[in-house]
Amino acid sequence: MFKVPQMQVNRNAAMTKETVFANAQIVLADEVITGSLVVRDGMIAEIAQGAAVPLGALDCDGDLLAPGLIELHTDNLERHIQPRPKVEWPHGPAIVAHDAELAGCGVTTVFDAIRVGSILTHTKGGYAKYARSMATEILEMRAAGALKISHHLHLRAETCSETLIDELAEFGCEDRIGIISLMDHTPGQRQFRDISKFEAYVRGKSGMAQDAFDEYCRYLEELHAELGQAHEAATVATAQKLGALLASHDDTTTEQVGISAGYGVKLAEFPTTQEAAAACHGADIQVMMGAPNLIRGGSHSGNVAAADLAQADLLDVLSSDYVPAALLTAAMQLADLWDDTARGLATVTAAPARATGLTDRGVIAPGLRADLIRLRRIAGIATLRGVWVSGARVG
Repeated sequence: MFKVPQMQVNRNAAMTKETVFANAQIVLADEVITGSLVVRDGMIAEIAQGAAVPLGALDCDGDLLAPGLIELHTDNLERHIQPRPKVEWPHGPAIVAHDAELAGCGVTTVFDAIRVGSILTHTKGGYAKYARSMATEILEMRAAGALKISHHLHLRAETCSETLIDELAEFGCEDRIGIISLMDHTPGQRQFRDISKFEAYVRGKSGMAQDAFDEYCRYLEELHAELGQAHEAATVATAQKLGALLASHDDTTTEQVGISAGYGVKLAEFPTTQEAAAACHGADIQVMMGAPNLIRGGSHSGNVAAADLAQADLLDVLSSDYVPAALLTAAMQLADLWDDTARGLATVTAAPARATGLTDRGVIAPGLRADLIRLRRIAGIATLRGVWVSGARVG
């Protein structure tokens, strides 16, 4: 249990930048208490128990006060830079819109997932390079103070591609890459073991004709056979060189998990079977599942349901994946499933912070960043009533 002292109201608050949150249900690491919290100069300074509302404090009216959400893998930025098929949007406004949307969903730290590895020569199903330019723009906007929340970089290394090694070489230690994930979307395995699911995804997104789709699948299989191993080795080496967390993606079998563990993987993104998730825990690899999977009651690709892993105690971290608003909703759904609000919210706060080495956030405790969200359930829906990053209100 977190020990909380009696709150001492700072009578010299005018000399510092201070906010007091009072009469809140404060979500600590392993319990929820009724209490008050002092934020001073962007940091959590004090926590006290009790429902009293000191003069000048923000009365939270019994709402939950929790750490800000931490998102490790989101495709949301790509949706903003290509809002419709073949429609390219200017990157600067897209990044700002992405940032604002996440802030409005309670996300205070994000690892922006950017694809590295492109297919430039195939006339159907190809896709262009964009990672280096996009990363540069995010870093420049972050340095200029143009963004509301804390942005980090996550390189999604597509091993079934033509240009992965060259694209990885464009990044250095100065980019402070947080995560590099090993991706392999070759049809017939991992996420797309069921070819019909891959067909529905590709043809539905691009309008590709059947014969063109069949030829595209053959090309990807040949590409994987020719370059897959070299691309995998380059990705592992780059993660080691840059000091990034190495993540696997869509592990399906115990054999694949064993290979991931041998590479030094510590986070498994969206394992597709319960067998793989159990093997991950056996190898000290954290399991991350998609919030949309949990909310929808299953995977859109026909893979294991997140709820089944949660019930088997095999789910550690949630990601919003392709729906930013899903993160908070799914965390509260887990809180109900486990009958433990602190545990449910930890999957989107403490657990992702721990996985990525962010020791200054993810938990409400004195001395940590004041990244906070205020929420209550209205008509059964988790509804945000405020979002703060380093003590500054952003939503």
